[in-house]
Amino acid sequence: MTEHDTGPTRSERAQGKAGEARPREAADENGAQVSTDGTANGAQEAAIPELVIISGMSGAGRSTAAKCLEDLGWFVVDNLPPALIPTMVELGARSQGNVARIAVVVDVRGRRFFDNLRESLADLDGRGVTRRIVFLESSDEALVRRFESVRRPHPLQGDGRIVDGIAAERELLRELRGDADLVIDTSSLNVHELRAKMDAQFAGEEEPELRATVMSFGFKYGLPVDADLVADMRFLPNPHWVPELRPFTGVNEEVASYVFNQPGAKEFLDRYAELLRLIAAGYRREGKRYVTIAIGCTGGKHRSVAMSEKLAARLAAEGVETVVVHRDMGRE
Repeated sequence: MTEHDTGPTRSERAQGKAGEARPREAADENGAQVSTDGTANGAQEAAIPELVIISGMSGAGRSTAAKCLEDLGWFVVDNLPPALIPTMVELGARSQGNVARIAVVVDVRGRRFFDNLRESLADLDGRGVTRRIVFLESSDEALVRRFESVRRPHPLQGDGRIVDGIAAERELLRELRGDADLVIDTSSLNVHELRAKMDAQFAGEEEPELRATVMSFGFKYGLPVDADLVADMRFLPNPHWVPELRPFTGVNEEVASYVFNQPGAKEFLDRYAELLRLIAAGYRREGKRYVTIAIGCTGGKHRSVAMSEKLAARLAAEGVETVVVHRDMGRE
């Protein structure tokens, strides 16, 4: 997840503009003056709804993610032209609290309207709207398999192949993916697992400052495409070559003790945790709420698992809401 803004950060824009923006007034059906910041005749304030924009690759699970938010009580609008997003937020602000959380699905079906998305996002930032972007990602192989299973063409493939449509969509969404607050790779997820990920991020009543996913993985199975930070534990001796430890995993105390008794293991944990504190502070300043930290070793069974468990415990002790995922443990 990378930010491309060279001007003020999102949080700075929101804090700086929320108190400065002048309300625009419009007449309601009875002729009364109603301001778009949620005041009627200057007397009644209305809360600006929280906004989540769901986007990503066609076939990656946008509809499932939207349905999950709908089940959590969000007001969900599918395939809304991006130019109308500020209007939807404005209407929510005038609903007297009845629409407090809005989720909008934006994708390439919007065709020419999709070009208006960046202007709409800038408009929302100028109004001090709290908004997040959730981007659903998936591998080409998984997307081709899904389109073929339902016997539907990709919306951008035209007269070409499914892979041509996927490539065109990736290029179109490249910048939006970089701006996303949360990227979820659904390549190996089923519907229930995707819903569980969405629930973990949005079901809480209080939104934490920062949520971290610490993921162990095996390099021989490939890098996690949704990782923000990647660390390599292959500089430590491999417990796989210790016969009595080979059947166990990094969650086992004997394996963890072996790993952290190796030169450099504890020092790495201390220094990496210190580095993450620095990075987390920057993420908070930039309004970033989610980070995925991937810890890898050869097979994702011993060293990466042990280090992920310790690192997650360290982050949790420092007040970061943390989830541990062992992607490849048990895969061998």
